[in-house]
Amino acid sequence: MPAVNSQPRRAHSGNQRDEAARLAVLHAADDLLVEHGFAKLTIEAIAREAGVAKQTIYRWWPSKVEILLDTLIEDSEKRFPVPAEKSTMDAVRGYFRGFARFVTRDPAGKVLLALIAEAQHSPETAKSLHDRYLGPRRELERDLLARGIEAGEISPALDLDAALDAVVGPIVYRALTGASVPRALVDALFDGLFKP
Repeated sequence: MPAVNSQPRRAHSGNQRDEAARLAVLHAADDLLVEHGFAKLTIEAIAREAGVAKQTIYRWWPSKVEILLDTLIEDSEKRFPVPAEKSTMDAVRGYFRGFARFVTRDPAGKVLLALIAEAQHSPETAKSLHDRYLGPRRELERDLLARGIEAGEISPALDLDAALDAVVGPIVYRALTGASVPRALVDALFDGLFKP
């Protein structure tokens, strides 16, 4: 008769992520992207930098795009959230000024720009970027503007989506081309489209 193990069996963790390893992967991807760019960013390099096995990464993420999206989502929520309460003219203008700083100075902003650039060549990246980041964030931004309109603080010259595109588009264009985004430009865009 085989010996019976009296120790209780541990539940199999499957794809459950170790938080420290997950954060190490996200930070490594972010750092390597800023240092070397999207094209040279590899799963092997991320694994080496994070101190985890390549198989661990592939078990948790199907691609480097999904790793970068997780990084972008987490960093955006921490460092550049969409205001949830205030929708004063100053708060909305401050949000767009913050966006300009985010895409020109913050490493997470560089991740966003890299994913936007990659989305031009990859329909899968474009869909993932829209579904996981741009779409949900746009809903929060629309809400911010709608509250400002209801409060009589702002009055968009265009519908909400067109107004958001008209402010965000030039900021992203300048950031993608390596140009600075002066505060005066952000203010001029905001005032031309939202000032009551």
